Amino acid sequence: MSWLDDLDDDEESDFDEADIRMRPNPKANRPRTKRRPAHSDAQIARVLGVDRGRYTVLLDEDQPEERTVLAVRARELRKMPIVTGDRARVVGDASGDEGTLARIVGIEERTSLLRRSADDTDQVERVVVANADQMLVVVAAADPEPRPRLVDRYLVAALDAGIRPLLVVTKTDIADPGAFLAHFEGLDLVVFTSGRDEMPLERIGAALEGHATVFVGHSGVGKSTLVNALVPDARRATGHVNVVTGRGRHTSSSTVSLRYRGAGGNGWVIDTPGVRSFGLGHVDPANILRAFTDLAEVAEECPRGCTHLPDAPDCAIVEAVEEGRLGPGGPARLDSLQRLLETFAEKSHKSGA
Repeated sequence: MSWLDDLDDDEESDFDEADIRMRPNPKANRPRTKRRPAHSDAQIARVLGVDRGRYTVLLDEDQPEERTVLAVRARELRKMPIVTGDRARVVGDASGDEGTLARIVGIEERTSLLRRSADDTDQVERVVVANADQMLVVVAAADPEPRPRLVDRYLVAALDAGIRPLLVVTKTDIADPGAFLAHFEGLDLVVFTSGRDEMPLERIGAALEGHATVFVGHSGVGKSTLVNALVPDARRATGHVNVVTGRGRHTSSSTVSLRYRGAGGNGWVIDTPGVRSFGLGHVDPANILRAFTDLAEVAEECPRGCTHLPDAPDCAIVEAVEEGRLGPGGPARLDSLQRLLETFAEKSHKSGA
């Protein structure tokens, strides 16, 4: 027999838990939890542009009720980059009325991600655009002078991201682009040439239909002029080249998605600010050779573990260039490849030291 059996009913009631008084929550709020709402009512929107923490998104794309909405990111996404081209999950006031704000609560899985870094040794990458499947590299035949190695970097970044590269050479009425284009002989690369009085808008536009194409290029090459010609209501600012420095002035200050409406279908033009450098610190070095498709084919004959650098023994690429089998652009292309490979070899050596 326990000592509780000796208690009468009145005494036993003194131990009833129901009689214990709980101190009320002074703030009358619910305890904090890490659980987040599922947002099953979220709508999918295309991010068209980003400006100082505000995101312009497109809802009900290609539907009669299509509209642009201004949105902010949810607190739980504060560490996630949200960029032009993203497919975002949006909740809240999605009417698009003036003064309203929706909220981005999630990002759909990306099909591609174009990135760049400040230089080849910088591990901090900057996301340029998401979900693009083409890159249109715009370069001038002159004023400013074309930079083949910068174009090489664009091609490496595109192939590393799984994006198809295209090339437009502008200002061909000023200079013959033949010598510059010889640098890219042997590449599986679609090339358009454009002069002041002869801009192949129909052919370029046909390549944009059904695709999301990111436009990249050095400042002053005529990229914004081309965008405005393809998308008449784009109204992207255009500039000129400094006659002293030979450099273009940055005119596009942000990345923005613009709808291209073509005769055979629609597409997306993603205009980006002009850059004078394009770091590849984020790129897998194994993908560099893939950008030089003609050299990569020859490299299959190289010995196992060949570095393709100037001191590499029995390098099939070096031998092919020396024998003239890769055409007049072969030496320049090999030099560009080796410079990139040397940079990444130095980077790997320093990181392993």
